[in-house]
Amino acid sequence: MSKDNNSMIWDYLVFVIFVIASSFVAVYSRFFGPKEKTKADYVFAAGKVSMFAMMLSIARGTLGVRSFLGYPSELFYRGSAMWETLYGMVLAYPIVCFVFVPVYFSLGITSVYQYLDMRFKSRLVRCLASGTYVIRQMLNQGVTVFTPCVALNTVIGIPYWASIFGISIISIIFNLLGGLKAAILADVMQGLTMIAICVAIIIQGCVEAGGFGNVFNITQRDGRLNFFNWNLDPTARVTTTSAVLGQLFMSVSIFGCQQNFVQRYCSMDSQKKVTKTLMWNIPVITVLFSLSWVVGMVVYAVYASCDPLTSGYIKKYDEILPFFVEDRFSYLPGILGLFMASLFNGALSLNVSILNSLATVAFEDFVRPLPFLKGLTDSKQLLCIKLISVIFGFIIMGISFLIGLLDGVIESSMLVTSATSGPLLGVFIMAILIPVANWKGASIGVMVGHIIILWITFGGLTVDKPPAAKLPLHTDGCSNSSFNDHILKLEHRTASWTPTTTISPYTIYNDPLAPLNTTRAEKSDPLTALYSITYMYYSILGCIITVLVGWTVSFFTASEADQYDEELIHPWARKMAHWFPGKKRQYVSKALIEEPKGKMKRNSSVASSSTATHSKQDLEVEKKSDVTNGTVNAGYSPDMPMEEVNGTYKTKL
Repeated sequence: MSKDNNSMIWDYLVFVIFVIASSFVAVYSRFFGPKEKTKADYVFAAGKVSMFAMMLSIARGTLGVRSFLGYPSELFYRGSAMWETLYGMVLAYPIVCFVFVPVYFSLGITSVYQYLDMRFKSRLVRCLASGTYVIRQMLNQGVTVFTPCVALNTVIGIPYWASIFGISIISIIFNLLGGLKAAILADVMQGLTMIAICVAIIIQGCVEAGGFGNVFNITQRDGRLNFFNWNLDPTARVTTTSAVLGQLFMSVSIFGCQQNFVQRYCSMDSQKKVTKTLMWNIPVITVLFSLSWVVGMVVYAVYASCDPLTSGYIKKYDEILPFFVEDRFSYLPGILGLFMASLFNGALSLNVSILNSLATVAFEDFVRPLPFLKGLTDSKQLLCIKLISVIFGFIIMGISFLIGLLDGVIESSMLVTSATSGPLLGVFIMAILIPVANWKGASIGVMVGHIIILWITFGGLTVDKPPAAKLPLHTDGCSNSSFNDHILKLEHRTASWTPTTTISPYTIYNDPLAPLNTTRAEKSDPLTALYSITYMYYSILGCIITVLVGWTVSFFTASEADQYDEELIHPWARKMAHWFPGKKRQYVSKALIEEPKGKMKRNSSVASSSTATHSKQDLEVEKKSDVTNGTVNAGYSPDMPMEEVNGTYKTKL
């Protein structure tokens, strides 16, 4: 912290006011907004969220807090290679929109992992998938909560424990008061604030660098804008190839198989609105994602001749953006406090969203099936979900404290995320697109995929990988005017000075675990080659292994007991089923045909070998039973309107 306490009064004041204002969103939603009466209101916001708010919330959930700090420092010290992950991210949206959403939307499910139970008729497959999500999100959220605490402690002196405790407690309060709606409103407020701060930084940097043209020329001249590197070397940290393919699989897994995103889709009024929101989100995510990289460009252009890290003014790469705000915005009292409050609230809003999703998944997939909890009313189910969210809030708080005590956990969590994305995506691909897949293949495929990828992941920590190339840094232009007076060190107040080079062992987000003590194996060793694969390909390998193993096991273990409702797979898969090897696909389907007099009669489905058909009254009784047994979302009443599609009645969300 370079400023004295007296000069930071405005920063502290703005920080406190902005955090309180953000917290007021949940309070207002609870006491002055529409009342939360059912579990559907809490989990899905009861369809009361605007499309604009949903788009911004989805974009915020995609980018997170680490992008706000990590991407500018990534461009400053590593270049633009990671920027190209945007290609894979954008390609994922239409895939999720037209492959995953049509299957999920009409089912009326509360947890996306309920779908796996319905499709495979297996609690094991459902628990494997939801367990993967819960563990991954708890670890990642612990990192998300801890990330802004580093900057808060370094710049304005807030202790780690105070930041972690504050973010966690306010997140718990948000969940108790507002559910998903409070999370979305917090995302909107936070997203708009971050956009405003990024725009202010870009304007300030362009003014100092002499315009955006100079910013572009300087960053390009110094090798920060090297795009379209199609190197196929699987050990390279990130290339255009690995950025597109790796991020595509990871993004499809996140957008299509992760509860906090699917939960948002199902909260909308219609599938058409979901499609419209996701497709319009492509330009939104492109702009928001690129903003952080443009910020990195202008920051580099300002410090191109005098790097703050090399000259000893910062100790870690990710401190470059807070340092820039503290250095260049000193003429605006309170701007540093607003910046830090934005980081704080960024972690807060994401934590609210994740707590809501974790609690929903844990209740639906692990708690609700317990025998002694059968028959719970909707209000008691809502109470259970809220209590579970409180428990998760304190668990994540504990993980955040542990992260503060350990080294390299941020990089480890990124590796675990990429490693678990593939198997999770693989099991959903089998469920949606592979008709022959059964519970035996799905469960074995997921377990084998996890084992192999985690083996490669942790095996990669035992070999000495080539370090990621560092771009050249310059200090030849350092002088007493390089930084503002309140930051400039006493020994550097002369007309010219030679900075002392500071070598930091810290590595930025997404970087391999360079600080770990590792042993270099022989290059010809096949295990070394396997372990040296960049983590960008882990999601691809995990998905392919899961699908191939699961498909193979399903092919050899297929039986009549594997029959399921054909509505649970994508229409494209049903049409192409005869192209695949194996026995003829058999489904259990329900069809309703109305007689001329207005009565409903039973009829057999042509695609089914073992059919079950019901009258509309029978269907309503069965839906009530499904609600009680946990098959469908209890928030959906059997009296809700229905629509007829090709002779089949579906519940409207």
